[in-house]
Amino acid sequence: MRSTPHILVINGTKVRRPVFILGAPHSGAELLARAVKRSPGFHLTTGRHGVLRVTYAFARQPSIATERGKGAARVLRDAYAQAWQVSARACAECPRECRELAGLPPRPDVPADRPAHDSDLPEPCVEPRGLARFADASPDLIYSADVLLDAFPDAQLVQVIRDGRDAVADMLADERCLAWFKPGLANLDTVFPNPFFGVEDHTDRNRWPRAATAVKCALRWRGSVRLSAKLRQQVPEDQLLTVRYEELVARPRRVGAELSEYLDAPLSKTALTGLVPIGARDAGDPGVGQWRERLTPRQAAQVEKVAGTELRRLGYGVGSGA
Repeated sequence: MRSTPHILVINGTKVRRPVFILGAPHSGAELLARAVKRSPGFHLTTGRHGVLRVTYAFARQPSIATERGKGAARVLRDAYAQAWQVSARACAECPRECRELAGLPPRPDVPADRPAHDSDLPEPCVEPRGLARFADASPDLIYSADVLLDAFPDAQLVQVIRDGRDAVADMLADERCLAWFKPGLANLDTVFPNPFFGVEDHTDRNRWPRAATAVKCALRWRGSVRLSAKLRQQVPEDQLLTVRYEELVARPRRVGAELSEYLDAPLSKTALTGLVPIGARDAGDPGVGQWRERLTPRQAAQVEKVAGTELRRLGYGVGSGA
């Protein structure tokens, strides 16, 4: 049973039906985040330090959330109470990615030899007047989905699913994703099973030290989509929408209409169309099926061996260069 709704007020606006965009690393969730952030009435954030500190604590050590019960929801709610503030000083704490989602230029650097003044602060990325909905698309929110729903029982979740081989190809080129695999950060000795790394049994645990990087990326993708499947079974339909990345790229207007209907909020008809490059809508483009060129045959086989069951369940062909 979800907790009693808590009234959270940001800049004079009550937080009702906040939207959280979830997905495995490099699932394409940022495309939906851009569309929501650029739609009138929405204030979407991503990667705010206070939110990341809490969500990664829950992701990397799930017992923290389960042991604290309602306290975990309160901590996460407090983090968003800060992250969603709309002011020049609040927006100054936003990472570069958050401003990019809004289509804004990076904020100028302040010389280290002089103190920062109010004139150095960036303009807020959203107008407080007319603000009606709040949203967040921080990385790895999928691991905190239960706590999100405890903190905000009326929340609406949007999860993005993408071919795991394409996701792994992008993960292999992302230094921030790969940094989690460093011995000092991989906490498998203290947390097992480990949903964050997709290590669920002793077979996974025993092969981890010698596993190739592609295998570790595949485990993370597999673990994430398994969590997504559990969400589909547990969360009411009016609180969870699943979007295929491939469908988003091929038919952005249709996906945009479905998202607008689900959120019961008007989204710009060009919010997604203008964000998906024209060339990215053709089969075999760099965004869909890119793994065929970017993964070696050995890496592709490794991913399919680790996550073949999930790839087939989701309708992605496995084997013979599918």
